[in-house]
Amino acid sequence: RLLGEDTSVHKVLGGGKTADVLLWKDKKTTAVVIGGTTVIWVLFEVLDYHLLTLLSHVMIGVLAILFVWSKAMTFIKKSPPDIPVVEIPEDLALNVSRALRNDVNRSLHLLREIAMGHDLKKFLGVIAGLWVLSEVGSCCDFLTLIYIAVLMIHTVPILYDKYQDKVDHFAGKAHTEACKHYQVLDQKVLSKIPRGPAKTKKT
Repeated sequence: RLLGEDTSVHKVLGGGKTADVLLWKDKKTTAVVIGGTTVIWVLFEVLDYHLLTLLSHVMIGVLAILFVWSKAMTFIKKSPPDIPVVEIPEDLALNVSRALRNDVNRSLHLLREIAMGHDLKKFLGVIAGLWVLSEVGSCCDFLTLIYIAVLMIHTVPILYDKYQDKVDHFAGKAHTEACKHYQVLDQKVLSKIPRGPAKTKKT
């Protein structure tokens, strides 16, 4: 199995509220996420709205409504609306920055290892991935790509969870064939390519 014998899709996705949303167990939240993403995509791609214009118009509308509401409450001698103070917690900001820092450092370390010629298999994988991204980027813009990604992460997990046995059987066959072709390629081509100096082990 792709995820292991005793591992479910829900567990792989974290087993919390995020997994419930991606697997459509919380249908209301999932519908809100997909609907909101679709509205944003239609605004920017179909109606050709601009982000700065949209944010400005939203802020104008919100501030105008709150201002008139507060003045009206004061005029009729009632308490103005209680607008809560919104602040970003320091712990949340630190946790997000640490997570981003760790991910960026891992990516930079991987790129350095590839650039030094230590791992030919990773090099080919990264080159293939970047080439696929360049081809996809030439067909659609960044916002459309994000929209497609959101739709995929809300459909692929639930489809795999529903047809897991069939997908695992097909993936096993594909993996076996890919390994055979890679061994042939390694024997005839990759093994003859000179590689960088081997890494020294730290004591």
